[in-house]
Amino acid sequence: MSDGEIRVDVDGAVATLLIDNPGKRNALTAAMWTAVPEHLSALAADPAVKVLVVAGAGGTFSAGADLDDAATIAAAGEDSVAVHAERALAAFPKPVIARIDGFCVGGGCQLAVACDLRFAASDSRFGVTPAKLGIVYPPSTTRRLAALVGPARAKLLLFTGDLIDAATAERIGLVDTVAPAADLAALVQATATTIAARSQHSVRSAKAIIDGSDGAAPHDPAEVAEGIAAFRERRAPRWMD
Repeated sequence: MSDGEIRVDVDGAVATLLIDNPGKRNALTAAMWTAVPEHLSALAADPAVKVLVVAGAGGTFSAGADLDDAATIAAAGEDSVAVHAERALAAFPKPVIARIDGFCVGGGCQLAVACDLRFAASDSRFGVTPAKLGIVYPPSTTRRLAALVGPARAKLLLFTGDLIDAATAERIGLVDTVAPAADLAALVQATATTIAARSQHSVRSAKAIIDGSDGAAPHDPAEVAEGIAAFRERRAPRWMD
């Protein structure tokens, strides 16, 4: 589609939120940014979905906001559709993995930073580029980046707007794992499947505690009993959720 779209695919316990605007390197239009929270709300309410993967179509994660909408989005600041999408992704109650191929730049990097984990192809490239467009990133977006990579590295990325390679992104903590492009999808799928097989009560509570949100809960005695029984009986646990 010429205007791009956000697509969702569900395969068992793993859902994929796909950024699909390949004619513009998966640049996000205002309509695409707006669609992200809508899809996330539906996926959060789906008990079958345990893990979410965010990816781009056609070998590119995202080149950022569509330039046709960039000025309007920037002018809205913290109330922009981009920030609403970023916040919705960061607040998603289930684990989120960014699967990053190709370019992950500007608003694309903004979305990737809002995920829990970032797995990248070895030939991918990253950039935080508002200084190239005269844009000031909203405070919440800037602070989320600084919390991930540290203040000095966030400043370097923002001040220069230069692209960095996957190895550098891994070294500074912008991504967690780098793999050959041919292996990336399988690695992400395997990791998502492993997470989906764990106690979701434990997984979601750990996420809430680390993120400082209100979703954490004390351990459930029934979950603990099942986990111990499964370990002793050398079988897969039958979790309640």
